[in-house]
Amino acid sequence: MVGNDGCMPNTETSETIAVGETEVSALHVRPERPLATLVLAHGAGAGMEHPFLQGFAEAMAAEGVATLRFNFPYREAGRRFPDRPPLAIATWRAVMDAATGLSEGEPLWAAGKSFGGRMASMAVAEGMPARGLVYLGYPLHAPGKPEKLRDEHLYGVTVPMLFLQGTRDTFATPELLEAVVTKIGPKATLQWAEGGDHSFAVKGLKRGAAEVGASLAPAVAAFLRANA
Repeated sequence: MVGNDGCMPNTETSETIAVGETEVSALHVRPERPLATLVLAHGAGAGMEHPFLQGFAEAMAAEGVATLRFNFPYREAGRRFPDRPPLAIATWRAVMDAATGLSEGEPLWAAGKSFGGRMASMAVAEGMPARGLVYLGYPLHAPGKPEKLRDEHLYGVTVPMLFLQGTRDTFATPELLEAVVTKIGPKATLQWAEGGDHSFAVKGLKRGAAEVGASLAPAVAAFLRANA
C-alpha cells in the first residue's frame, strides 16, 4: 500500500523486551532514514497503546523521527499501581538497550508522559545514556502539594531537556516549574501549551486524545533537530 504522498506508509511492529526475569511489550514505528529514535514511556494511568501516545508516535514518524514506546512491568501485568523507581529505571535501561539494537546509529532520546518522563530523567541521572530528554507533562509535584518537589535529580542531568507543559497542569505550578528550569540552566527548555491540563486538553477545544498527542510532535521534532 502506498500513501497519498506516494511514499510507503510507516509500519508499526511489535517487540518483546526482557527486563530481568520478566518481559515487557513495545511498539516500534520507524520511518525511512530517521533523524533520531525517541524512546517513549507512558504515564502512570495508561499504557503504551493509549490514543495520546499513538497519535504522538504517528505524528513523530511524519516528522522523520522513529519511536519505540513500551509498557512498564506493572502495566504489562495488569496492575494499577506503578512500579517503584528501581524497577522502572531497570526497565528504561533495558528498553534503551533494545532501541540501540533496532537503530542504525541515529541519536537515541528518552521521553515520557508524566511518570514515564520522570523515570527517564532518574535513569539518565543515574548514568543511562541518552542524547537528551523530552517531558510530556513533567510531574513536578502532586496536585495540591507544591511543597514536595520532585526535582533534586534534575540538576545533575547534563543532556538537553525539553519540558512541554500545559499552563493548567496541576502537577506543575507554573512559577515553580519556571524556577526549576532556570536553576537547571541552558540545557533545559520550557515550552508552554496554553490552556492545557496534565493531558494537554484545553477547555472549549474539542479534540480527541490522538489529535492532542499529535499536536505536540512539531515542537518535539524541532527540539531534536536543534540538538542533533
